[in-house]
Amino acid sequence: MLSKTMFDSILKRHESLKEQMLTCVDDAENFAKLSKEFAALEDFVMLINKYTEAQQELAELEKIVCDSATDADFRELAMTEIENLKKTIPSLEKEVKLMLIPKDVTDEKNAIIEIRAGTGGDEAGLFAADLFRMYQKYSEYKHWRFEILYMQENGIGSIKEASANISGKGVFAYLKFESGVHRVQRVPATESSGRIHTSTATVAVLPEAEEVDLKIEETDLKIDVMRASGAGGQHVNKTESAVRITHLPSGIVVTQQDERSQHMNRLKAMKILRARLYELERQRLHSQRADSRRSQIGCGDRSERIRTYNYPQGRVSDHRINLTIYKLSQIMEGAALEEIIQALVEFDQEEQLANFCGEC
Repeated sequence: MLSKTMFDSILKRHESLKEQMLTCVDDAENFAKLSKEFAALEDFVMLINKYTEAQQELAELEKIVCDSATDADFRELAMTEIENLKKTIPSLEKEVKLMLIPKDVTDEKNAIIEIRAGTGGDEAGLFAADLFRMYQKYSEYKHWRFEILYMQENGIGSIKEASANISGKGVFAYLKFESGVHRVQRVPATESSGRIHTSTATVAVLPEAEEVDLKIEETDLKIDVMRASGAGGQHVNKTESAVRITHLPSGIVVTQQDERSQHMNRLKAMKILRARLYELERQRLHSQRADSRRSQIGCGDRSERIRTYNYPQGRVSDHRINLTIYKLSQIMEGAALEEIIQALVEFDQEEQLANFCGEC
């Protein structure tokens, strides 16, 4: 059972915030800060009250059932209600525990997704393109905005690498589990013998970092401009619109040439660089907190094979949670990807609950 002391602390804080808000209505900045915390606690307080009331009702009904003076019909009604409460209370308790677990501040952020062809030659590039379209379709399904930042194509419908900025509600909370190595097993269109090939592509999902999240010193940047190469129209090899930014302290290099304007290419390159540096710092801090919760999924380890797409069998298997779904075509079209992601979210929540260190 959850601790009453813990609940009392949260309820007192909620009341304290209400009182403070009444005394600082003329201080707009402080009022806004207090209002934000108050609103964040509002749903939590309602849930605590609901859970507490259910516990109290259960205790009262059990007393009634144990009382020899209770009418037989009333005792039967009480027992039925007890059974209902015993089913409801555990789910309420789980909701409370999930609210008590510290939230990942990056969960509500937009995301930058980067996909690169891995082993497998042209087939790996085709698979990388398929994955890129899958996330584009999934974004449409979720009503998110999908903006292509960079794409290096190979000319046969395949890509060497591509990146996109995905914005919407809770984007990173959903897509963070997609980081890792994705493997495909299928017969390439160019394979005359019908032999199944195995290829890979890597996916990296980074929380989009705003300027307020991360300050990048101009002195830490080396910026080169050059003529764009590859497909792109008449401006290719005629104007120096391509931009390469090197972050000297980390050695991270970002190249952007998709836009005709050097200014726009620089803005896009900085957005990608900021996201990579933010993720680098996030992972550094995460690894230092040995005593904090550590999830088995969503760590962004690109060396880990996380999922296999088997075309002959029409199945997709996520190896982290031993989940196999025979809806490959629907998954590649985006909508059915939700089933895998929801399963990963629920698994992550269970892991957090298992590691929950509150007074339970």
